[in-house]
Amino acid sequence: MSFPESTQLLLKAKKEKGLTFADIGILLGLDEVWVASLFYGQSTASDEEADKLLTTLGLGTELKEILTTPPVKGSLDPVIPTDPLIYRFYEIMQVYGMPMKDVIQEKFGDGIMSAIDFTINVDKVEDPKGDRVKVSMCGKFLPYKKW
Repeated sequence: MSFPESTQLLLKAKKEKGLTFADIGILLGLDEVWVASLFYGQSTASDEEADKLLTTLGLGTELKEILTTPPVKGSLDPVIPTDPLIYRFYEIMQVYGMPMKDVIQEKFGDGIMSAIDFTINVDKVEDPKGDRVKVSMCGKFLPYKKW
C-alpha cells in the first residue's frame, strides 16, 4: 500500500522527533487515534491544530492546506486489506458483523452507529499470557427515519 507524500513526510518527521501519536495528541488536546487519522489523510485539522503540528514536527507550512482540507474518507486500497493487522478487523466484521448488528438493533432498534459522532480508543492490557489489544468504539446511535 502506498501512501500520499504528505503522510510519508508527517510520519518521517514524527519518527525523527521521537514522538508518538499519544505525545502529539497531548500537545493538540486530541486523541492519539484521531491524530494518526490526520497523518493518514482521514481527518481535518483546524488552522491552529495544523500550525501547532507542523511547528512541533519542524515542517514548513506547505502541508497546512492538505491538513485543513476535508479529505476523501475511507479511501483504503485494495478493497480487501492485505496488511495482516488491518485484515483482522475486516475478518472480525466478516465473522461478527451480523451478530453485532443484531445485538445493536435488539438494544436500540432499526438504525446504525455513527462513524461521524464517534470515538475509538486503543489500549494495551497487560496479561501474563501475552499482552492484549483493547479497542473501544463509541458512536452515537442514529435511528432510521420513517416518512
